[in-house]
Amino acid sequence: MLVELLKDKGITSQHVLEAINAIPRHLFMESSFEGFAYQDKAFPIAEGQTISQPYTVAFQTQLLDVKKGEKVLEIGTGSGYQTAVLCELGALVYSIERQQNLYKSTKLFLNKIGYRPKYLSFGDGYKGLPEYAPFDKIIVTAGAPFIPKPLMSQLKVGGKLVIPVGEDPQVMTVLERKDASTFEKHTFGEFRFVPLLEHKN
Repeated sequence: MLVELLKDKGITSQHVLEAINAIPRHLFMESSFEGFAYQDKAFPIAEGQTISQPYTVAFQTQLLDVKKGEKVLEIGTGSGYQTAVLCELGALVYSIERQQNLYKSTKLFLNKIGYRPKYLSFGDGYKGLPEYAPFDKIIVTAGAPFIPKPLMSQLKVGGKLVIPVGEDPQVMTVLERKDASTFEKHTFGEFRFVPLLEHKN
């Protein structure tokens, strides 16, 4: 069982485990991979992207420490799996996807299965969503070569930004905003993500 596997790997948040247990991961995957949906593995989706392995989703979500009703900015909607996890936790989710076809299909799909983020956007994750800022939490689901300044500026004081930083592999990084100009940084080991790319008009 996937939840038991995640527990064995060190995921301790009961809220995160319950959210992952509630979500039918096979629906987010191409039919040829459906039989493997509850294994702890990443799989390809449309537009050369991937659905992250459940452990990575659980680990990032646990670091984010989402509370019900918090405004969360997600960079990289992808298949919508992480989006659904955040919605299941009661977050008000604002999400950005740079691949237009993926953005369109995921928006329709999430609505169809009953997950309704506050706002889905087609655009550049590096820029965030300044018009909806500030956010309680920000999660980046692709590997960034550096931490984008606009995302830091869109984080509330007391908020957390979870982002994999580097080329390959990336280091899972958490920034906590202490005041208007001070951030505290923590790192949590190496992971592998598809790269965070800028949106070209």
